[in-house]
Amino acid sequence: MDSAKIMIHVRFAPNGSVTEISERPDAASDQQWFNHLSRNTVNCYESLSGGRGLFRVPTEQLITLKTEYS
Repeated sequence: MDSAKIMIHVRFAPNGSVTEISERPDAASDQQWFNHLSRNTVNCYESLSGGRGLFRVPTEQLITLKTEYS
């Protein structure tokens, strides 16, 4: 059975920097959290139109990724 996944929404500025991202730990900036997810997940990111993107991360993996910023 496929594990449950959390959807993490991302918004980008016209210059490509991250302006907003969900599920972000308090200790990380929006850009730091995006970079961390990009480096530590595989095949979880989907580009969307309008300066947006979406990560679909398994719940267990997201918990682990968040604790790295605690």
